[in-house]
Amino acid sequence: MSAIMVSYDHTSYPCVRIHTPLSRRGTGPGLIIVSGDDYEVHDDRVSQTLDPHPTKKWAEEGYAVAEVGVGLVQREQHDRVDRVLELKNQLTEAVDKLRATPECQGEEIGLIAFHHDHISRHLLDAVKEFPEIKAVIFYGWSPSEAPHVPVLAHLAGNTRPSSHVPGVTIYTYPSAKDHLFALPTHASFLASAVSVSHTRCLSFLKPKTKGPYFDLEAIWDEHTRFEFEDRSVEETMKTMVDEPYVNHVPTLTGGIGRAALTRFYRDHFIFSNPDDAKLELVSRTVGIDRVVDEFLFQCTHTRTIDWLIPGIPPTGRKLSVPMTSIVNIRGDKLYHEHIAWDQGTVLRQLGLLPEYLPFPGTQLEYRVPVAGIETSSKMVDENSCASNEMLDYQVREVREVREVREVGE
Repeated sequence: MSAIMVSYDHTSYPCVRIHTPLSRRGTGPGLIIVSGDDYEVHDDRVSQTLDPHPTKKWAEEGYAVAEVGVGLVQREQHDRVDRVLELKNQLTEAVDKLRATPECQGEEIGLIAFHHDHISRHLLDAVKEFPEIKAVIFYGWSPSEAPHVPVLAHLAGNTRPSSHVPGVTIYTYPSAKDHLFALPTHASFLASAVSVSHTRCLSFLKPKTKGPYFDLEAIWDEHTRFEFEDRSVEETMKTMVDEPYVNHVPTLTGGIGRAALTRFYRDHFIFSNPDDAKLELVSRTVGIDRVVDEFLFQCTHTRTIDWLIPGIPPTGRKLSVPMTSIVNIRGDKLYHEHIAWDQGTVLRQLGLLPEYLPFPGTQLEYRVPVAGIETSSKMVDENSCASNEMLDYQVREVREVREVREVGE
């Protein structure tokens, strides 16, 4: 996977770098990301996660990003007035460069800062001079007084201010070690906190920067059409970000990164599905960056379905499997899919799961609490079968010794 190498000269005037939107639309509102000299990207840590450099991530979200570096000299040597003045100069350069970028559309701009309080406090003062900056997000600091612009703060640990500050929204991340948990190359990187905080950032920013908004349902439906109807690996991959991943939870099948996922789609998914495979949508929930579906995967088991029941030869039986999918969409491309289902009902529907199994260390058998096609019908129609019948299941005693012979004896 490729890495964006970013470092700063701690003694020279930091530069402003522009990253144009990486969405298929190619245009979007402006966003300023303020990072520091403690954020340097190294290949050895990039290889451990698919999460990209924040500038690339937000460009994938459809923003035109101006990256501002705040050097060490600003932290330690300058007094407050000098620091605020330098930050104003840098923000001026960032705003001017965004305005000169054709891909940056709209007047409203957002700002995200990854810094300790001694920089963030001065940065908020500097932002007062820029009415086009409509929202500010801090990782690691929250103002103690009502700010002039809406602020979202992400704080590591459980500590939060004792009193509410108007105009400030605060989220804490108990498992995070410090404010740099959102940086994929930092030792404190915490994937779960990053995912949650990023979604909260999107919910906070988009209304204030007037987008970018995308039709997430259409994007997901397009992806599944290429998978199940057109059966095109190339077109399927075009709907995804540079480095996506897919995980089918029960079988741990899928792919991490573009190369691995392309191989998986080609060799084990798209052409592994039976000819009559189809999806029936039961419910859908759409969030700021996710589509959550309940659906039925339906097919006739006429071939080995690698991703669903790897290693099991065709039985010729019909399948209707209730599934859930949580699809994360970054901008107008898919980032990841988490697909889950009950593997027990698959085996039951294929006639591969016995009704009773031995209870270890006893002469008892328990009735396996797994339903067959009923799981599918009840998801669509709650009255299709009775509830709670499994509550009457009991063990039974094995009264005779069964003779077991090896095949071919």
